[in-house]
Amino acid sequence: MTELPEPSGRAALITGASRGIGYGIAEALVARGDRVCITGRGEDALKEAVERLGSERVIAVAGKAHDPVHQAEAVERTMAAFGRVDYLVNNAGTNPVFGPLADLDLGVARKVFETNVISALGLAQQTWHAWQKDNGGAIVNIASVAGLAPSPFIGAYGVSKAALINLTQQLAHEFAPRVRVNAIAPAVVKTKFARALYEGREEEAAAAYPLGRLGVPSDVGGAAAFLTSGQSDWITGQTLVLDGGMFLNAGVG
Repeated sequence: MTELPEPSGRAALITGASRGIGYGIAEALVARGDRVCITGRGEDALKEAVERLGSERVIAVAGKAHDPVHQAEAVERTMAAFGRVDYLVNNAGTNPVFGPLADLDLGVARKVFETNVISALGLAQQTWHAWQKDNGGAIVNIASVAGLAPSPFIGAYGVSKAALINLTQQLAHEFAPRVRVNAIAPAVVKTKFARALYEGREEEAAAAYPLGRLGVPSDVGGAAAFLTSGQSDWITGQTLVLDGGMFLNAGVG
């Protein structure tokens, strides 16, 4: 980033943000003046992301999202660097298996839930006690349209995202009125994580969307910026669907 905006005085923690959707969210928040801590598994990828985003406003903490020690470190480092953690964006996720639930290894299912659901709860607890309980803020959980309807062959992922949507509602009720908690449920976004769903057939995949294209990380970044802004002060417990109109086609054909 060549020119930094005026500082907003706010700080955010974004998980899984060295690339893809998480990076797009970090980019949107830095662009409005927030200071940001990003997390991810790869130190080199995080370092490159910090350099692109602007090291004056961004720090990184490497680790696995489901590791409680890493969660605590991420919150502690954010507080140490910025003195606050107004916004938490739970973006880290995994989808390591493709196939029917009938044959799913239960160990894999546990891994999916640890990363996609339990880590989000753990980080919400950490930020609540570190800052938000007394000072307020907002949490955004990155869910998926897979959590809103049956998702053949990625059922474990879909079930975990459905759980994350319900977790969003539970936390929104419990943390009100100090902290707003919402979710974003994207359809296919052009990232390395989702490339198996469109690589080599992007035009065909995009044809299923009334808006004629797949999502890009900045689409989710804009939505997350809105849900962590004063413009959404009367919104909590909601799931914002970003699907390019895909659900308009439900039942068609």
